[in-house]
Amino acid sequence: MDNLEHTAKKVLSIVYKTDLNVDEQEKIMEETIYFWKQHVNEGFLKYRKSVTEGQSYAFLDWADPYPGTAWFNDHRGKKYLDLLGGYGIYNVGRRHPLVVKTVQAQLQKQALHSQELLDPLRSYCSHLLSLTMPIDTNDKNRKLDKFFFTNSGTESVEACLKMAILSTGRKVMVAAVNGFHGKTLGSLSCTSKEKFRSPFIGALCKTVHTPFNNIDALRMIFSIAESTGELIAGLILEPVQGEGGIYVGTREYLQAARELCDRHGAVLIFDEVQSGLGRTGKWWACQHFDVCPDLMAIGKALGGGIMPVGACVGTEKVWQKYIEQPFLMTTTFGGNPLALSATIATINVIINEKLPQETVTKGNHFINGLCRLQKKYKNVIKEIRGMGLMIGIEFTKNEYGIEFSKEMFTKNILVAGTLANAQTIRIEPPLTIEMGEINYALNVFEIVLEGMERSGLRSKL
Repeated sequence: MDNLEHTAKKVLSIVYKTDLNVDEQEKIMEETIYFWKQHVNEGFLKYRKSVTEGQSYAFLDWADPYPGTAWFNDHRGKKYLDLLGGYGIYNVGRRHPLVVKTVQAQLQKQALHSQELLDPLRSYCSHLLSLTMPIDTNDKNRKLDKFFFTNSGTESVEACLKMAILSTGRKVMVAAVNGFHGKTLGSLSCTSKEKFRSPFIGALCKTVHTPFNNIDALRMIFSIAESTGELIAGLILEPVQGEGGIYVGTREYLQAARELCDRHGAVLIFDEVQSGLGRTGKWWACQHFDVCPDLMAIGKALGGGIMPVGACVGTEKVWQKYIEQPFLMTTTFGGNPLALSATIATINVIINEKLPQETVTKGNHFINGLCRLQKKYKNVIKEIRGMGLMIGIEFTKNEYGIEFSKEMFTKNILVAGTLANAQTIRIEPPLTIEMGEINYALNVFEIVLEGMERSGLRSKL
């Protein structure tokens, strides 16, 4: 594959292939591993349960032939139940027919915009999303109805941080321990994991980290900021911490965060990139706690699992300095017609299929089933926590989480740990998952847990 023209044609042909014969399956697998090592990052391979230890055999992501469901196929045609959901992007299922049809319709008309003429979908999508936003019952002037569209959740966080700094004229941020907000320099400043941060210390903006759900610690930070004159621009929190291990914020903590930000003139930012769009049983997780932020970062499922799209959402008050200087933040691809057509379709699916309401029922059933397993296998499972279909299974040891994840994969069910560690396995299936599929998963969970005990895993580790 050294000749450019020949290589280009060959690679293009792979995109058009659907079913592969045995020889094609093996060839594509071998070339994927080889080129990954050559051109991507071979370090990733040793962390993939879909790649053997010798890296001579791999299962490849390939097709979603079950539209709108929680199932997908690898390149050999093997079928998997997806309980990971692309880390939360498949809220409306994989390749939902309405989202695909809507994006195709927009593609037939126009893919990207001119950058100079006004693009109508940005206006319509902003208005539509504004109707889903949390309402502040204590402050009628606090309305989340301004939107800056991005290409990802990380970009959305980055925009929120800039808006907070621009709005307040301050530079210090406060974030929670175990919080994850992305890995660009701004968002990484607020992400707490040392492993991700330490190589870039010195280049990150000043951020103070505080224990999650600890009101006294949060009060102390604001008090110290007042006494030293290093005033806080913004406090960024996930109402439900995702990568940190699926920790649910308490009503008291999040309401205290709102009160402290108001008292000290700081901006409250909620990162709902992973917890939003029905994932917890409401449009936005903060609606469970009756707390409305000044800024909100959204993404992941916003594009229906079809297009990458995110947004920074804010109030008119926070937006004012940006209105005065609108070229302080611009984007070439953020809010493009294809992405926003997917968003508009996704919102319609969530409404038409009553996914938030369905998620409450399914989530309660799933969590109750997992709690039953936790009581039965309490030496292996430490705790079950979560909300809706954003669930964490914390094992008593990191090794148990790794083993469980691998064993589930051998049984064609996809789960994974969080970026904090593998001790907590996340469960974030498409919200379209059926109750029978949840029961099937719980049965397989029990088989795997029983096998782990029977094999004497505890005594080996």
